[in-house]
Amino acid sequence: MTNPDLLVVDRISKSFNLGPAREPVLDQCSFTLEEGRLTVLIGPSGCGKSTLVNVLAGYEGVDVGEVRMLGERVRGPGSDRLVVFQESALFQWMTTYENIVYGPTVMRKRPRGEIHADAMSLLEKIGLTEFKDKYPGQLSGGMQRRAELARAMIANPKIMMLDEPFRGLDAMTRDLMQEYFLRLYEERQQTVLFVTSEIDEAIFLADRVLIMSNRPGHIKHVIEIDLPRPRTADIFTSQAYLNYKQDALEVLHAEAVKAFSAGSKAAADFLAGYAAQEENTSNE
Repeated sequence: MTNPDLLVVDRISKSFNLGPAREPVLDQCSFTLEEGRLTVLIGPSGCGKSTLVNVLAGYEGVDVGEVRMLGERVRGPGSDRLVVFQESALFQWMTTYENIVYGPTVMRKRPRGEIHADAMSLLEKIGLTEFKDKYPGQLSGGMQRRAELARAMIANPKIMMLDEPFRGLDAMTRDLMQEYFLRLYEERQQTVLFVTSEIDEAIFLADRVLIMSNRPGHIKHVIEIDLPRPRTADIFTSQAYLNYKQDALEVLHAEAVKAFSAGSKAAADFLAGYAAQEENTSNE
Protein backbone atom coordinates (compact mmCIF):
# COMPACT_ATOMS: atom_id res chain seq x y z
CA MET A 1 0.00 0.00 0.00
CA THR A 2 1.47 3.35 -1.06
CA ASN A 3 1.56 6.33 1.26
CA PRO A 4 -0.44 9.44 0.33
CA ASP A 5 1.35 12.17 -1.63
CA LEU A 6 2.29 14.95 0.75
CA LEU A 7 3.86 17.18 -1.88
CA VAL A 8 3.32 17.29 -5.65
CA VAL A 9 5.75 18.94 -8.06
CA ASP A 10 3.76 19.50 -11.23
CA ARG A 11 5.69 20.26 -14.44
CA ILE A 12 7.70 23.17 -13.08
CA SER A 13 10.18 25.13 -15.18
CA LYS A 14 12.51 27.87 -14.01
CA SER A 15 15.09 30.12 -15.63
CA PHE A 16 17.50 32.76 -14.42
CA ASN A 17 18.02 36.08 -16.22
CA LEU A 18 16.05 37.42 -19.19
CA GLY A 19 16.50 37.85 -22.92
CA PRO A 20 19.71 36.58 -24.54
CA ALA A 21 21.18 35.86 -21.07
CA ARG A 22 18.26 33.60 -20.11
CA GLU A 23 19.51 30.37 -18.51
CA PRO A 24 17.01 27.49 -18.10
CA VAL A 25 17.65 25.58 -14.87
CA LEU A 26 14.56 23.36 -14.48
CA ASP A 27 12.40 22.09 -17.34
CA GLN A 28 9.04 20.34 -16.91
CA CYS A 29 10.16 18.77 -13.62
CA SER A 30 7.55 16.55 -11.95
CA PHE A 31 7.54 14.15 -9.00
CA THR A 32 5.81 13.51 -5.68
CA LEU A 33 6.93 13.05 -2.08
CA GLU A 34 5.06 10.39 -0.13
CA GLU A 35 4.35 10.83 3.55
CA GLY A 36 6.75 9.06 5.90
CA ARG A 37 9.21 8.07 3.18
CA LEU A 38 12.84 9.04 2.66
CA THR A 39 13.29 10.25 -0.91
CA VAL A 40 16.80 10.96 -2.18
CA LEU A 41 17.46 13.35 -5.07
CA ILE A 42 20.68 12.84 -7.03
CA GLY A 43 21.96 14.25 -10.30
CA PRO A 44 24.93 15.68 -12.20
CA SER A 45 26.73 18.69 -10.77
CA GLY A 46 24.92 21.90 -11.74
CA CYS A 47 21.69 20.18 -12.79
CA GLY A 48 19.50 22.35 -10.55
CA LYS A 49 19.18 20.29 -7.35
CA SER A 50 19.69 23.24 -4.97
CA THR A 51 17.42 25.45 -7.06
CA LEU A 52 14.73 22.79 -6.82
CA VAL A 53 15.08 22.69 -3.01
CA ASN A 54 14.70 26.48 -2.87
CA VAL A 55 11.53 26.23 -4.97
CA LEU A 56 10.03 23.52 -2.73
CA ALA A 57 10.89 25.55 0.36
CA GLY A 58 9.13 28.57 -1.13
CA TYR A 59 12.27 30.72 -1.32
CA GLU A 60 12.02 31.01 -5.09
CA GLY A 61 9.14 31.00 -7.57
CA VAL A 62 8.80 29.20 -10.90
CA ASP A 63 8.09 30.32 -14.46
CA VAL A 64 5.69 27.49 -15.28
CA GLY A 65 3.91 24.79 -13.28
CA GLU A 66 3.29 24.62 -9.55
CA VAL A 67 4.20 22.93 -6.29
CA ARG A 68 1.32 21.73 -4.08
CA MET A 69 1.54 20.85 -0.41
CA LEU A 70 -1.46 18.84 0.78
CA GLY A 71 -3.35 20.11 -2.26
CA GLU A 72 -2.56 23.79 -1.63
CA ARG A 73 -0.24 25.70 -3.92
CA VAL A 74 3.09 26.67 -2.32
CA ARG A 75 3.42 30.45 -2.52
CA GLY A 76 6.23 31.07 -0.04
CA PRO A 77 8.16 29.68 2.92
CA GLY A 78 6.28 27.89 5.71
CA SER A 79 6.96 26.06 8.96
CA ASP A 80 5.64 22.86 7.35
CA ARG A 81 8.82 22.73 5.22
CA LEU A 82 12.27 22.96 6.79
CA VAL A 83 15.64 23.02 5.01
CA VAL A 84 19.02 21.94 6.37
CA PHE A 85 21.65 23.52 4.13
CA GLN A 86 25.30 22.60 3.53
CA GLU A 87 26.52 25.49 5.67
CA SER A 88 26.03 25.41 9.43
CA ALA A 89 23.22 27.65 10.65
CA LEU A 90 23.69 27.11 14.39
CA PHE A 91 23.54 30.27 16.49
CA GLN A 92 27.08 30.82 17.72
CA TRP A 93 25.96 32.52 20.95
CA MET A 94 23.72 29.59 21.98
CA THR A 95 24.74 26.26 23.46
CA THR A 96 24.01 23.00 21.68
CA TYR A 97 20.93 22.46 23.84
CA GLU A 98 19.68 26.04 23.36
CA ASN A 99 20.07 25.73 19.58
CA ILE A 100 18.03 22.52 19.52
CA VAL A 101 15.13 23.79 21.61
CA TYR A 102 15.04 27.29 20.09
CA GLY A 103 12.56 26.57 17.27
CA PRO A 104 9.79 24.79 19.20
CA THR A 105 10.25 27.17 22.15
CA VAL A 106 9.65 30.21 19.94
CA MET A 107 6.69 28.52 18.20
CA ARG A 108 5.01 27.95 21.61
CA LYS A 109 2.97 25.01 20.34
CA ARG A 110 4.35 22.44 22.79
CA PRO A 111 4.83 22.41 26.59
CA ARG A 112 8.37 23.26 27.70
CA GLY A 113 8.68 19.96 29.54
CA GLU A 114 7.85 18.02 26.38
CA ILE A 115 10.38 20.05 24.36
CA HIS A 116 13.07 19.44 26.99
CA ALA A 117 12.41 15.69 27.06
CA ASP A 118 12.50 15.47 23.26
CA ALA A 119 15.73 17.48 23.10
CA MET A 120 17.46 15.32 25.71
CA SER A 121 16.35 12.16 23.90
CA LEU A 122 17.74 13.49 20.62
CA LEU A 123 21.00 14.55 22.27
CA GLU A 124 21.43 11.02 23.60
CA LYS A 125 20.71 9.42 20.23
CA ILE A 126 23.24 11.62 18.39
CA GLY A 127 25.89 11.22 21.09
CA LEU A 128 25.96 14.86 22.23
CA THR A 129 24.58 14.64 25.77
CA GLU A 130 27.99 15.49 27.24
CA PHE A 131 28.28 18.45 24.85
CA LYS A 132 24.85 20.00 25.42
CA ASP A 133 26.34 23.03 27.20
CA LYS A 134 29.07 23.60 24.60
CA TYR A 135 28.89 26.35 21.98
CA PRO A 136 29.15 25.60 18.24
CA GLY A 137 32.71 26.90 18.11
CA GLN A 138 33.65 24.24 20.65
CA LEU A 139 32.25 21.40 18.51
CA SER A 140 33.83 19.52 15.62
CA GLY A 141 32.27 19.75 12.16
CA GLY A 142 30.58 16.38 12.58
CA MET A 143 29.16 17.36 15.97
CA GLN A 144 27.74 20.56 14.50
CA ARG A 145 26.06 18.56 11.74
CA ARG A 146 24.52 16.25 14.36
CA ALA A 147 23.21 19.24 16.28
CA GLU A 148 21.73 20.61 13.03
CA LEU A 149 19.90 17.32 12.46
CA ALA A 150 18.49 17.30 15.98
CA ARG A 151 17.38 20.94 15.65
CA ALA A 152 15.58 20.13 12.40
CA MET A 153 13.91 16.96 13.66
CA ILE A 154 12.63 18.43 16.91
CA ALA A 155 10.76 21.05 14.86
CA ASN A 156 8.78 18.13 13.36
CA PRO A 157 8.08 19.73 9.97
CA LYS A 158 5.78 17.94 7.56
CA ILE A 159 8.74 17.75 5.15
CA MET A 160 12.41 18.02 6.05
CA MET A 161 14.74 18.82 3.16
CA LEU A 162 18.49 18.32 3.46
CA ASP A 163 20.67 19.84 0.75
CA GLU A 164 23.92 17.81 0.75
CA PRO A 165 24.22 18.15 4.54
CA PHE A 166 27.29 15.93 4.85
CA ARG A 167 29.27 17.52 2.03
CA GLY A 168 32.78 18.54 3.04
CA LEU A 169 33.04 16.04 5.90
CA ASP A 170 35.84 13.48 5.85
CA ALA A 171 34.87 9.94 4.81
CA MET A 172 34.75 8.48 8.33
CA THR A 173 32.68 11.35 9.74
CA ARG A 174 30.34 11.16 6.75
CA ASP A 175 29.76 7.44 7.35
CA LEU A 176 28.97 8.12 11.00
CA MET A 177 26.59 10.94 10.07
CA GLN A 178 24.70 8.63 7.72
CA GLU A 179 24.29 6.12 10.55
CA TYR A 180 23.08 8.79 13.01
CA PHE A 181 20.68 10.17 10.44
CA LEU A 182 19.25 6.76 9.54
CA ARG A 183 18.79 5.90 13.22
CA LEU A 184 16.77 9.07 13.75
CA TYR A 185 14.74 8.66 10.56
CA GLU A 186 13.89 5.02 11.18
CA GLU A 187 12.65 5.89 14.65
CA ARG A 188 10.71 9.07 13.82
CA GLN A 189 9.55 8.24 10.25
CA GLN A 190 9.43 11.87 9.14
CA THR A 191 8.98 12.75 5.48
CA VAL A 192 12.42 13.58 4.07
CA LEU A 193 13.88 14.84 0.80
CA PHE A 194 17.64 14.29 0.94
CA VAL A 195 19.86 15.80 -1.77
CA THR A 196 23.26 14.25 -2.49
CA SER A 197 25.84 13.83 -5.23
CA GLU A 198 26.99 10.46 -3.86
CA ILE A 199 25.45 7.31 -5.34
CA ASP A 200 26.37 5.07 -2.39
CA GLU A 201 24.84 7.53 0.07
CA ALA A 202 21.67 7.79 -2.02
CA ILE A 203 21.01 4.06 -2.15
CA PHE A 204 22.04 3.45 1.47
CA LEU A 205 19.57 6.02 2.80
CA ALA A 206 16.63 5.97 0.42
CA ASP A 207 13.24 4.38 0.09
CA ARG A 208 13.16 6.00 -3.35
CA VAL A 209 15.84 7.61 -5.52
CA LEU A 210 15.03 10.39 -7.99
CA ILE A 211 17.73 10.88 -10.63
CA MET A 212 17.84 14.29 -12.30
CA SER A 213 18.92 14.95 -15.85
CA ASN A 214 21.63 17.31 -16.94
CA ARG A 215 20.63 21.01 -16.90
CA PRO A 216 17.91 22.07 -17.47
CA GLY A 217 16.94 19.53 -14.86
CA HIS A 218 13.98 17.19 -14.71
CA ILE A 219 13.45 13.76 -13.19
CA LYS A 220 15.06 11.33 -15.61
CA HIS A 221 14.66 8.07 -13.70
CA VAL A 222 13.10 6.75 -10.48
CA ILE A 223 14.41 3.78 -8.50
CA GLU A 224 12.33 2.20 -5.74
CA ILE A 225 14.79 0.87 -3.13
CA ASP A 226 13.56 -2.35 -1.56
CA LEU A 227 16.25 -2.95 1.07
CA PRO A 228 15.40 -3.95 4.66
CA ARG A 229 15.48 -1.50 7.58
CA PRO A 230 17.19 -0.91 9.90
CA ARG A 231 20.09 -0.64 7.48
CA THR A 232 23.73 -1.30 8.20
CA ALA A 233 26.90 -1.11 6.12
CA ASP A 234 26.46 -4.82 5.31
CA ILE A 235 24.05 -3.91 2.49
CA PHE A 236 26.92 -2.44 0.45
CA THR A 237 28.00 -5.96 -0.48
CA SER A 238 24.51 -7.33 -1.21
CA GLN A 239 23.57 -8.17 -4.80
CA ALA A 240 20.41 -6.08 -4.56
CA TYR A 241 22.42 -3.02 -3.57
CA LEU A 242 24.91 -3.59 -6.41
CA ASN A 243 22.04 -3.90 -8.91
CA TYR A 244 20.54 -0.59 -7.75
CA LYS A 245 23.93 1.09 -8.00
CA GLN A 246 24.53 -0.18 -11.54
CA ASP A 247 21.08 1.05 -12.58
CA ALA A 248 21.82 4.53 -11.18
CA LEU A 249 25.31 4.64 -12.66
CA GLU A 250 24.06 3.88 -16.15
CA VAL A 251 21.56 6.75 -16.05
CA LEU A 252 24.06 9.19 -14.54
CA HIS A 253 26.70 8.12 -17.07
CA ALA A 254 24.37 8.96 -19.97
CA GLU A 255 23.72 12.41 -18.47
CA ALA A 256 27.42 12.96 -17.79
CA VAL A 257 28.20 12.27 -21.45
CA LYS A 258 25.79 15.04 -22.44
CA ALA A 259 27.32 17.42 -19.90
CA PHE A 260 30.84 16.51 -21.00
CA SER A 261 30.03 17.39 -24.60
CA ALA A 262 29.01 20.81 -23.29
CA GLY A 263 32.40 21.22 -21.55
CA SER A 264 31.56 20.28 -17.95
CA LYS A 265 34.66 19.57 -15.80
CA ALA A 266 32.52 17.75 -13.18
CA ALA A 267 31.15 15.49 -15.94
CA ALA A 268 34.69 14.70 -17.11
CA ASP A 269 35.62 13.68 -13.56
CA PHE A 270 32.53 11.46 -13.30
CA LEU A 271 33.28 9.75 -16.62
CA ALA A 272 36.85 9.06 -15.56
CA GLY A 273 35.62 7.51 -12.30
CA TYR A 274 33.00 5.48 -14.14
CA ALA A 275 35.59 4.12 -16.57
CA ALA A 276 37.86 3.14 -13.67
CA GLN A 277 35.00 1.32 -11.94
CA GLU A 278 34.07 -0.54 -15.12
CA GLU A 279 37.70 -1.65 -15.51
CA ASN A 280 37.85 -2.84 -11.88
CA THR A 281 34.59 -4.76 -12.33
CA SER A 282 35.85 -6.50 -15.47
CA ASN A 283 39.06 -7.54 -13.68
CA GLU A 284 37.24 -9.14 -10.73
